[in-house]
Amino acid sequence: MSRPSCLLALCLLAFATPTATAADKPRLVVLTDIGGDPDDQQSMIRLMHHANEFDIEALVATAAGVPSEKKEDALYPGLIREIVEAYGKVRASLLRHRPDFPDAKLLLDRVKSGNAVRGVKSVGAGHDTEGSRWITAVVDRDDPRPVNVAIWGGSTELAQALWRVRNDRTPEQLRAFLGKLRVYAISHQDDTGPWINETFPDLFYVLAKAGPGRDMREGAYRGMYLGGDESLTSREWIDLHLRHGRGPLGALFPTRTWTAPNPHATLKEGDTPSWFYFLPFGPGDPAHPGWGSWGGRFRRERGGLYRDATDTVGRVTDARSTVWRWRPAFQAEFAARALWCVKPPAEANHQPVAVLNGDQTAAAVELTARPGAEVRLTAAGSSDPDGDRLTYRWFVYPEAGTYGAAVPLTDAAAEVAGLTVPGDAAGKTIHVILEVTDRGSPALTRYRRAVVSVGG
Repeated sequence: MSRPSCLLALCLLAFATPTATAADKPRLVVLTDIGGDPDDQQSMIRLMHHANEFDIEALVATAAGVPSEKKEDALYPGLIREIVEAYGKVRASLLRHRPDFPDAKLLLDRVKSGNAVRGVKSVGAGHDTEGSRWITAVVDRDDPRPVNVAIWGGSTELAQALWRVRNDRTPEQLRAFLGKLRVYAISHQDDTGPWINETFPDLFYVLAKAGPGRDMREGAYRGMYLGGDESLTSREWIDLHLRHGRGPLGALFPTRTWTAPNPHATLKEGDTPSWFYFLPFGPGDPAHPGWGSWGGRFRRERGGLYRDATDTVGRVTDARSTVWRWRPAFQAEFAARALWCVKPPAEANHQPVAVLNGDQTAAAVELTARPGAEVRLTAAGSSDPDGDRLTYRWFVYPEAGTYGAAVPLTDAAAEVAGLTVPGDAAGKTIHVILEVTDRGSPALTRYRRAVVSVGG
């Protein structure tokens, strides 16, 4: 079957069969101080290109700008609406590629406003806002899925929601409320972040922030634009793959922001790792911060608080590498989705399907073995909707497992690979990542993870 005919059949099949509903997707609440650094607009534009991957429950405009730099107390929900409206103009084209992109009107209804004055001084009696009340309503909804909260700026609205629940409900009800939340915060951008951590120490809270005494630019989330191949963050890359000829959504992408020491001063998106962490198709699992994902890798500090961990990639060992190591893949994903905004299916690329040891889900595959055993790993059954050839890459992710050392694989570029369990690995875990990449343009990657638990 020719590629156009294959794609036509694929699209007809997609619309004729049940598709993933919002109830099958990760719930997402975004708190953004949009209107300060233009990188919030950048992150929102990328999120709209991935809107089909989430059940987006709230887009909350919080106090704009860094407290030490802003000239006035202000909110800019209109900037969110502008981006969502641009998304609405390309949605019809996006639907040709994935039939589950949400209605722009639904997203516009979920744009909410917070408090223009951020910080603990705006938490307590008399400080409820549209945003804080909406967060509470989202968490209270009868839904078994976790509520994933991505904090791009200040956390005042989340703090106020938590204060209100603690003030009005029983300890048991508060624990139930907290148990439904997963939070990923881009640094502590006001004093409500530390207040939340101290007041609710068991709350699941990923804090992407450089450690004490470190340069703030060493934070994991800054791997979005620092380290690795920084040419993928350049003005030339953005113009070619997003701004020019990709429709009104990509055309809104701001091209000037502070990125030093990255010399390009274009793509920053320092907030994007917060929702990358919750993506359902990435290499990670939101329940396991230490496993690593496009949003970075984190270690438990205390209670429910997780802080930046480090990866070694080539000769570099730092926290930023936990994000930039994936940049070629997440930039290719962005470029492909930007093309969906203007091209029919026959003229665009679509993601492959990765299968691991016969498992077709996105979940990690749990394997058990004894020291010295041979573990067979196969990607048989993996496929590409466009009929493109696939390439395979298997690698051990030492930092994600408890064994903690590199383990050689046999046939690491083949469909079937092998792992010999080290003799000293008893009682440890070894994580193996499978990358399945197609030969389309841009080449797209999907992941699977095998967690090998080694017996005594």
